[in-house]
Amino acid sequence: QVQLVERGGGLVQAGGSLRLSCVASGRTFSDYVMSWFRQAPGKEREFVARITWTGSATYYADSVKDRFTTSRDNAKNTVYLQMNSLKPEDTAVYYCAAQTSLTATPNYWGQGTQVTVSS
Repeated sequence: QVQLVERGGGLVQAGGSLRLSCVASGRTFSDYVMSWFRQAPGKEREFVARITWTGSATYYADSVKDRFTTSRDNAKNTVYLQMNSLKPEDTAVYYCAAQTSLTATPNYWGQGTQVTVSS
């Protein structure tokens, strides 16, 4: 089992920044590809970003490319999502997830953290 706990959500004005963190415990953190997803009210959960086991590669949804950056610190069992130039449409609950490969369905999910961007 892997337990994931997200932190860092909150209320921010449009154009502002937030940094989310997700701390993992349980199994070896570096064994997992880590992803970020989000779910806005009334919408389906959508992919936001993904980072490979060592952080050598990252992937982003078109809607956040050039604004969001994901990184990881395997020594701290933590993955980050730096969110810049936030827009009201970024308002959602953000989840981190752990998966065993780039294409696998996530095996483990965090509880989510709310991000609200006011206009």
